[in-house]
Amino acid sequence: MGQPFFQFRHLEEDAGLVALSANFGLYGDMSDRFMSLAAGLGPDQEIYSIDETFISLDGVRGDLVARSRALRARVLQWLGLPCSVGIGPTKTLAKFANHVAKSAERKPGSYPAEFAQVCHLGKLSQAALDELLAATPVGDIWGVGPRIEEQLRASSVTTASQLSKLDANTVRLNWSVVLERTVRELQGTPCIEFKDAPEPRQQIASTRSFGQPVRELGPLIQAVSEFATRAAEKLRSQQSHAGRVMVFVRTSPFRKKDAQYSRSVVIPLRRPCADTAAIVRAAIDGLHGIYKPGFNFAKAGVMLMDLQPAAEGQLELDLESDEPARDRDRLMTAVDVVNDKFGKGTLRIGSAKPRRSPQGLWETKLERRTPAYTTEWNAMPVVRC
Repeated sequence: MGQPFFQFRHLEEDAGLVALSANFGLYGDMSDRFMSLAAGLGPDQEIYSIDETFISLDGVRGDLVARSRALRARVLQWLGLPCSVGIGPTKTLAKFANHVAKSAERKPGSYPAEFAQVCHLGKLSQAALDELLAATPVGDIWGVGPRIEEQLRASSVTTASQLSKLDANTVRLNWSVVLERTVRELQGTPCIEFKDAPEPRQQIASTRSFGQPVRELGPLIQAVSEFATRAAEKLRSQQSHAGRVMVFVRTSPFRKKDAQYSRSVVIPLRRPCADTAAIVRAAIDGLHGIYKPGFNFAKAGVMLMDLQPAAEGQLELDLESDEPARDRDRLMTAVDVVNDKFGKGTLRIGSAKPRRSPQGLWETKLERRTPAYTTEWNAMPVVRC
């Protein structure tokens, strides 16, 4: 849960807190580099999040612990990023092994030191595995959320070991199929399939808190145009079309002296598409409908809804459309290619902020951002010998 910086700014002086602005470009690039290195551990990879990945070890021979330690050392040397490796016969046990490897290093005494950094559950006896599970609160197991944890504790299931010993069929009857899968996976039976390609998102959002309050409609149009453009790019990257566009604006609940206002509206597109121009136009139309003067707006955003695969789009006879009849997918592809090659925003919608213009009121302040060492030429570190 986020917390406004002004509420703990005093910790900078009192406790030596170092506060930094987000640098998503750098994070994404380092994630890509990490995933590329991790892929060398096995034949198949499933990227689970920006900093987590599953690797299939089917057919991999040799000492898996030694291979994992070599990979960890390479990631640390090449990227400067510490990581932990967990190995298990199922995805849930692999996640648990990673939890053990991380905790054993960061919290000495929580687990035996021999499992620090790399933990291979496949080398343990059932009794040794039960010991580790018994030392783990049930809420630390992947797939057990706070609500389920509360229900399990009410049934006297407080550790991962107790959860693993439950009858899977009983779990399905009393809780859910999802928890049944977790129990079976803890027992060593794979139930969660390996996905080598991420599933398309069902909604795509682009939102931002402003660097300073915005009152006028003009800067809000710029902001919403930018957000809609970013969302459309993400939509095309997963080869989807959107059927509806939601836009919202709101004031800051932390500015108690300001009048409060929060509105959103959903605009249906004439037909599902991934066309930046159509999506931006719908977002601006929605903004005109919900904007009210006299308020200090602190945040706005755009969400794309009713997503569907682009390949499944249905053609229709539309006698009322004033849009060009030609297919604009090729144009959007060309725009993406140019922006990838020459930099984000090289080609953009006219209502968006010009690429090299001064920072707008709505743009987030990045006074504390670390340099973009790996993504911008002018921020590249210089090594002097």
